Amino acid sequence: MTGSKSATLNQRIRSEIEERILSGEWPPGHRIPFEHELMQQYDCSRMTVNKVLTTLAENGLIERRRRAGSFVAKRSPEQELVTLEIPDIGLALGGRERSYAYQLLDKAVRDAEPGNYSESLLAGGGQVVAIDGLHLADGRAVGVEHRLLNATSIPQALDIDFSRIPPGTWLLNEVSWTRGEYRISAEAASPADAALMGCEPGIPCLVIERRTWRGEAPITWARQIFLSDQHELVARFTAGGR
Repeated sequence: MTGSKSATLNQRIRSEIEERILSGEWPPGHRIPFEHELMQQYDCSRMTVNKVLTTLAENGLIERRRRAGSFVAKRSPEQELVTLEIPDIGLALGGRERSYAYQLLDKAVRDAEPGNYSESLLAGGGQVVAIDGLHLADGRAVGVEHRLLNATSIPQALDIDFSRIPPGTWLLNEVSWTRGEYRISAEAASPADAALMGCEPGIPCLVIERRTWRGEAPITWARQIFLSDQHELVARFTAGGR
């Protein structure tokens, strides 16, 4: 199995398990199928299954108990869980029956910009990996992405060739996180971003800013600007019992 196919299968397994948990089909305390059962169901290796379950546990969705298996994590009776997915842009656009591609524009390792408090927080005294790229559907640029990665928290990012794999896809498959923050707005395309997307400045765009952390360590910040009719977000709500 190639690396890309393995990554896609990893995402599929994780997505289907998350769907069952967040929809309530698998309630708190429900036992997740054993590793060998998932291996048989998805025709994959133990390593792939173990990686998925480890990520789900790190994100607080399941609990892994030695010799007993994995179980859906329990929540407090009054807790309401609201989950806004971090999508793989390639899978989202491909799911709309379009051909997806990512074009790397620039990758640089640098210090946080002087006076930029947000970048300084992300860098945490170290450096950032700054990545600019385009998301394309059927050969047309539909979104611009500006991303910063914490080079201390995820030093492996220094050696990744992001012209071969989009940074968002790589992060979803390889880097665990425990909490995130979204800011969503509607803005007019700036002249610089409009030039990259080949559209008129001022055209309506969906702008997504996202930050993720692992514990207290910052992982990434991303600002994605999409043509308003080219992308959507999904939120799931699961209320606990009263």
